[in-house]
Amino acid sequence: MTSGNTTSKHYPRPPFVEQPQQTPGLASEMKPIPDHGETSYIGSGKLAGKKALITGGDSGIGRAVAIAYAREGADVAIGYLPEEESDAAAVIALIQAEGRKAVAIPGDIRVESFCDTLVERGGE
Repeated sequence: MTSGNTTSKHYPRPPFVEQPQQTPGLASEMKPIPDHGETSYIGSGKLAGKKALITGGDSGIGRAVAIAYAREGADVAIGYLPEEESDAAAVIALIQAEGRKAVAIPGDIRVESFCDTLVERGGE
């Protein structure tokens, strides 16, 4: 009998180098690069034909959700802060690589008029 899971992915282990970024930081500049499911998550079509609107979809949990939803078959719109354009572009490319429609909507959800725009454009 063997012990342990031989198919598990080996992730970097702490301690990690302190991140010299101001918040919000860019995922592309983090060391180690975070795993948002870019290569590890395999979808099964559970959201085929659906649309999703994800705030903060350029990084962190929002990025992981955007990738997972696209891999599950949903078209995905992401809201993100304008200064995180490079991270948003990377997520949009990943969504499109899954054959899904991707919409990137820059702005700040603390601004009510942007929230209206986000919902309006996200549902297209």
